[in-house]
Amino acid sequence: MKPLFEVLIVSFKLGCTSFGGPTAHLGYFHHEYVERRRWMDERSYADLVALAQFLPGPASSQVGIGIGLLRAGWLGGVAAWIGFTMPSVILLVLFALLMQGFDVGASGWIHGLKIVAVAIVAQAVLGMGQKLAPDRSRATLALLAAAITILWQTAASQILILLAAGGVGYFMYRQPPSDENSPLLTVSISKRAGVICLALFFVLLIGLPIIRQIIGGEGLLAMFESFYRSGSLVFGGGHVVLPLLEREVVPTGWMSKSEFLAGYGATQAVPGPLFTIAAYLGAMISGVKGALVGTAAIFLPAFLLMAGALPFWNTLRQNKKVQGALVGLNAAVVGILLAALYNPLWLTAVQKPEDFVLAILLFGMLVYWKLPPWLVVLAGAAGGWMLF
Repeated sequence: MKPLFEVLIVSFKLGCTSFGGPTAHLGYFHHEYVERRRWMDERSYADLVALAQFLPGPASSQVGIGIGLLRAGWLGGVAAWIGFTMPSVILLVLFALLMQGFDVGASGWIHGLKIVAVAIVAQAVLGMGQKLAPDRSRATLALLAAAITILWQTAASQILILLAAGGVGYFMYRQPPSDENSPLLTVSISKRAGVICLALFFVLLIGLPIIRQIIGGEGLLAMFESFYRSGSLVFGGGHVVLPLLEREVVPTGWMSKSEFLAGYGATQAVPGPLFTIAAYLGAMISGVKGALVGTAAIFLPAFLLMAGALPFWNTLRQNKKVQGALVGLNAAVVGILLAALYNPLWLTAVQKPEDFVLAILLFGMLVYWKLPPWLVVLAGAAGGWMLF
C-alpha cells in the first residue's frame, strides 16, 4: 500500500504546481520521478514520453498514468491520474459555479480571457509548427488540414483529416526507428490485459454513439459520449481538443461560445492538464455531477490506451511505417490547431483594434518575455476589463 499512497501524494503535489502546459509538465515529471526519486531511468522515461506522444490524448497525463502503472500497478495508474488532475478540476468547477451567476456577454474580464485564449493558441501553433511541420512537405500537409477544417465544419471532418494524414505519412515518411540498442521498457502489464484495454477503448468509441442514438436525449450519457469521443481523437495535446469540444457543446446548445471560450482562458490559469476544461464544461452543463462525468469521460481513453499500448511499445517503436504515420498525423494536428485559432477563437474574441493590440501584447508576454501563463491570464482579464 505504501507505493500506491506515495504515487498519489507525489502526483497531487505535481498537480498543484505544474503550470505551463504539457511540455512544462514533462519537465516537472522528469525532475520529480527521474532525478529526485529515481523511480525510473532516463531511457525508460524517454520511452514513456515517446509512447504518450504516439497515442491520442493528453500526453503529460498519459506519462503520469504510465508511471503510476509501472510503479504500483493498476491502482497506481488511477492514483497518479487522480492526484495530477484533482487540483485543476476543483478550481475549474468553482470557476464554473461562479460563472453561472454572470452575464458572460457583458463582462469585460471574460472578454479578456477569450483574448488570452487567442494568444496561447497562437503560441502553441508557432511552437508545434516549428517542431512538427518544419519542412515544405509537412507544412503543406498542415496548411491543407487547416483549409479543409475551416471550410468543412463537421464533427467527422477532423477524424477523416487525421486518418488521411496518417495514411500520407505511412507511405511518405519512413522514419528511422528508435535506438535499437536501447534497453527495453520493463512492463508488468500482460499483453492479454493490454488487448482487453484496447478492445474496450474501441468498443466504447463505436458503441457509445450507437447507444446514444437509440436512447436519444441530451443527458449525462450524451455528454459522456461526446467527451469520450473528443478525448479519443486528439493528437497533439490539450490545445487541439478545443475545436472538438467546441463543436460538441456549442451547436448542441449546452452553452454559448462565449462561455466556452471563457472556460478555455481560465484553464490556462490553473495547474495540471488542459483536458480538465472538461470539468468546467461539465459543471456548466449539469453541475458537479456533470463535472465528474465530463472529467472521467475525457480521460478514460487516455488510461485505456496507455495501459493497452504499454505491453506492445517495445515492438511498436521499431516499426518505420508506424513512425511515419505519426509524422503525418502530427503535421495535420498543426493545421487543425491553426484552424481553431481562426474559428472559433479569432472570430469570437478579436472584434476591434484594441482587442488585436491586447492579443499582441499577451502573445509577446508568452513567447518573448517568457512570463508564466497564469500571469498572462491575469493580465488578459485586466486588459479586457479596461477595454470593455
